[in-house]
Amino acid sequence: MENSRTTHWEQVYTEKSNAELSWHQEDPATSLDLANLAGVTSESSVIDIGGGTSCLSKRLMEQGLRDLTVLDLSPAALASTRKRLGPLGESIDWIVADVTTWEPRRHYDLWHDRAAFHFLTVPIDRFAYIDRLLRCLRPGGHAVIASFASNGPETCSGLPVMRYDPKTLANALGRSFAPVAFRSHVHLTPWGSAQSFQYGLFRKVV
Repeated sequence: MENSRTTHWEQVYTEKSNAELSWHQEDPATSLDLANLAGVTSESSVIDIGGGTSCLSKRLMEQGLRDLTVLDLSPAALASTRKRLGPLGESIDWIVADVTTWEPRRHYDLWHDRAAFHFLTVPIDRFAYIDRLLRCLRPGGHAVIASFASNGPETCSGLPVMRYDPKTLANALGRSFAPVAFRSHVHLTPWGSAQSFQYGLFRKVV
């Protein structure tokens, strides 16, 4: 399964520009809002799961963050972002990996994921994801997880997704994570279609 996921996303990022990616977002305002609510400062450690060609890394570095890790399945996506950032991206730790099999080697203050978790439609993959989240997030640390909302699309990039509301996402993460805040967001694709997202901010309690 990992190899098929890797092949799919490498093909997507190799063949399409940002303007052709439905999830492309020039201004990650909701993610930044929740990161600020979580208390992220320039001294914090942040990992962006499924960061791909996201603009979040640029915005975080511009705000002074010095400890940022970006993880994605696609080497092409990370190479593209690294090239775009230039010197700004030299201090970022770039990891090519499938989050469900990745072996964390350190702890972070904030785990951010915009639309990676919702691709995990098989329970064993969701359990593996949550295991990594538990292992690498420090006690009291926070996770921002964004997915398609319950009225959002049923597929993305030709793949089925899980749709969540605040209750079902909290249930999926389990009792180790206390809900802090939720945000609804309507994302406009580069060609103007509306997609309903919901963002959740959680604090690790055990």
